[in-house]
Amino acid sequence: MVSKCLSLHLHQPHPHNAITSATYFHSNLCYTSHVPNILSTPKPSVNKRHHLLYQRPELFAPMSSNVSSATPLFDDLEPDPTLTNDDLKPTTSDQRTFTGWEMASLWIGLVVGVPTYYLAGSLVDLGMAWWQGIATVVTANIILLIPLVLTGDVGTRYGISFPVLARSSFGIRGAHIPTLLRALVGCGWYGIETWIGGEAIFLLLPESVKNSGLSQSLTWLGTSPLEFACFIAFWIAQLTIVWKGMEGIRVLEKYAAPILIVLTSALVIWAYVNAGGFGHMLSMSSSLSSSEFWSLFFPSLTANISFWATLALNIPDFTRYAKSQKDQIIGQVGLPLFMGAFTFVGLAVTSSTQVIFGRVISSPIELLGQIGGFTTTILAILGISLATITTNIAANVVAPANALVNLSPSIFTFRRGALLTALLGIVFQPWRLLKSSESFVYTWLVGYSALLGPIGGIILADYYVLKGTKLSIKDMYTMNTQGEYYYTGGYNISALAALIIGILPVIPGFLEKAGILTAVPGHFMVIYNNAWFFGFFLAGVMHCILSSLIGRKLKSRYVDPLLS
Repeated sequence: MVSKCLSLHLHQPHPHNAITSATYFHSNLCYTSHVPNILSTPKPSVNKRHHLLYQRPELFAPMSSNVSSATPLFDDLEPDPTLTNDDLKPTTSDQRTFTGWEMASLWIGLVVGVPTYYLAGSLVDLGMAWWQGIATVVTANIILLIPLVLTGDVGTRYGISFPVLARSSFGIRGAHIPTLLRALVGCGWYGIETWIGGEAIFLLLPESVKNSGLSQSLTWLGTSPLEFACFIAFWIAQLTIVWKGMEGIRVLEKYAAPILIVLTSALVIWAYVNAGGFGHMLSMSSSLSSSEFWSLFFPSLTANISFWATLALNIPDFTRYAKSQKDQIIGQVGLPLFMGAFTFVGLAVTSSTQVIFGRVISSPIELLGQIGGFTTTILAILGISLATITTNIAANVVAPANALVNLSPSIFTFRRGALLTALLGIVFQPWRLLKSSESFVYTWLVGYSALLGPIGGIILADYYVLKGTKLSIKDMYTMNTQGEYYYTGGYNISALAALIIGILPVIPGFLEKAGILTAVPGHFMVIYNNAWFFGFFLAGVMHCILSSLIGRKLKSRYVDPLLS
């Protein structure tokens, strides 16, 4: 995608080539910003050499990639009050407190959790050998690390969150579309994680209560009243932590990571000792033929990429608090290692249950309940609750809350956005999403990747290829029709068209997997099974092409008489 877009960018006539780039200096840092088109800039003045020099307001210079320097006073830029509040302003040097270790701790807290454990087991349930499952997970996360680091650069460089970044590519108003789509996925995940936390509470209950009539599933609800009550209890308890904001999240992740590592190690040691080693796991072979494996591998790879594709979009929400680019990169490069290690834990412990209990127990909560004992139960509740909260708040609250703040800064604060996110998590009925490995992997994970892949492709193509990493902070916070990111009525038509083009081909396959359609042509299923890749590259390339075409059309319509 990058090479194709770059070719377009360099070899096609650019609508702004006739316009001299305006160069800005702030804190001895040269900052060059190419003016997007004649309509989106103030009226030029002419100097003695008849060159056009744009008299634009001073922009924020980007942060140094290695040293966090102080930014100018944000209020000096007179931002539009409908586009900003304290949660949307660029971070200051005092707010940049995340070190490399704290960024890594964030990922450890995110990775160590029941969904990751469950995802690894689901690959074996579908027929993969243990090493094939681990290789699939690690490969997916190495691929995903690229957009994670590239997108994270923006947050550290400019101190802006994902909703503000989206304004540069989708337009001041158009940014609501990708941020709300990301928020919708976050709400679904919030429900899943909270349901898992509720199961941990259910584990604490006496057997007499768990065997009562309240544990009988209701058809219309899809679960039992008792389990639903535990879900709501954890849902309420979790909100108390959200109220402390990003600093509270930083501290939670920093100190939770070592505890989670110790508890995970204890579970592995228990499985190894009681099963007499991991021989049973190592002897497990694939039940798939070569053709069956490859038909499973690619949708599984997409599903694993989709697992953290949400964070690949809104990672600037966290890297904007990083001390430097070095810290955000070092903190993220461990992701494939963390995912591979915890995948191994999930597979090793799950396979050991066949030897220890005579049957496979893929759910860690069910396993801990089977082990029994007061001490085990307490540690289980501590571990599962801590793992769930660290993942849920960081991955599934921050992005939706920021999206809602961006939607209406005067109405929503971070806390109010978090509350609405939690309410929508109930609406998703997560107990139904987790009912089987196939529905979890193919319907949920692969399905939402059809939305996130195109958004990620458009944002990265726009930031690196079309804008060359140069952004105007002032124009991200203005409704002025001549602002650089106002585009057409506040919407970037090329980005929105590319998003639609990237999503449409995946819809038939999704409808078939969801059971709405009985059968679709085979090529649609191939596209669906590779939804993230297909959407990411198709939307990114189309955005570059459409931007080039629209730019040339505008140039031909608006030519300054001095240049004719």
